[in-house]
Amino acid sequence: MSCRKPFRAKLGFTLVELLVVIAIIGVLVALLLPAVQTAREAARRAQCSNNLKQVGLAMTQYADTYKGAFPVGEYNWGWGTWLVGLMPYIEQKALFDQYKGFGGITVADVNVVYSATANLPVTRTQIQAYTCPSDSTTASLGSRSGITYHNYVANHGSTTLQRQATFGTMLNGQPNKFKGAPFIYVGSATSNPQVVRFADVFDGLSNTLAFSETVQGHANDLRGFAWWNGGSHFETHLSPNSSQPDILENISYCINNDTYNPPCDGPTSANPENIAARSRHPSGVMASLCDGSVRFIPNSINLDIWRAISTAAGREPASDF
Repeated sequence: MSCRKPFRAKLGFTLVELLVVIAIIGVLVALLLPAVQTAREAARRAQCSNNLKQVGLAMTQYADTYKGAFPVGEYNWGWGTWLVGLMPYIEQKALFDQYKGFGGITVADVNVVYSATANLPVTRTQIQAYTCPSDSTTASLGSRSGITYHNYVANHGSTTLQRQATFGTMLNGQPNKFKGAPFIYVGSATSNPQVVRFADVFDGLSNTLAFSETVQGHANDLRGFAWWNGGSHFETHLSPNSSQPDILENISYCINNDTYNPPCDGPTSANPENIAARSRHPSGVMASLCDGSVRFIPNSINLDIWRAISTAAGREPASDF
């Protein structure tokens, strides 16, 4: 009789087999992650588009209420921006009713600005319809009395916030001239200026920008601080997501040493305040037109066309847009 022990099958993996399996899993994960990230960004971009669609439709409802007028872009530096004016039309009527001192206020109320105690319950609220999910949320808590940042800005044309008549040149060498814009800056808290109306958009509502994106600034950078004049506008002097610096109202509002912030600088007489459309999306920005439609604008758009579609009465052809 044999005394040999019965054969027993080996259980488990050898070290080499385990390493091979781990390597295969690593390769699969490396292949899968970019696809997952792309899908998530596509969903975020779709939500951003929906937000801008809502803002654009709110603008048309505002115009229906106020005889075809656009809301004022900004009242001086602190008496409210278009964000406040459109609140009733994005299902935020309760917040709008709480806000004090929007626009033509009395001299007695001249200190009732966006940061006044009475307005903090409103301006400490981050409104989803004004916020792009592709941006980081770390800046939304703010460090200025907890006032929130947002992601959409109003079109002030092809030159500067103050509508400089000529600013720079087009790619074809011709002067870049201001030719109207849907939104205006009002330099007084108590003035009642003539507003821009839909009828003033001679280039056509479907050919003229109304809103685009900005990024929420970090570390006290005030881009995206849209309750305030300087954070609520954009111009098309620079291309979308330009590598050239935004020119902010004051150099102290520009924080270049934070890697999350795009380049910026302070104003000079030769280069006054003008801010590019910017986003956290790859390759471009979302933009709403004056007819309420939304488009994705690539960073590579021809700069002359980008400027042309920002003017309300330039009568420029934009057939390639």
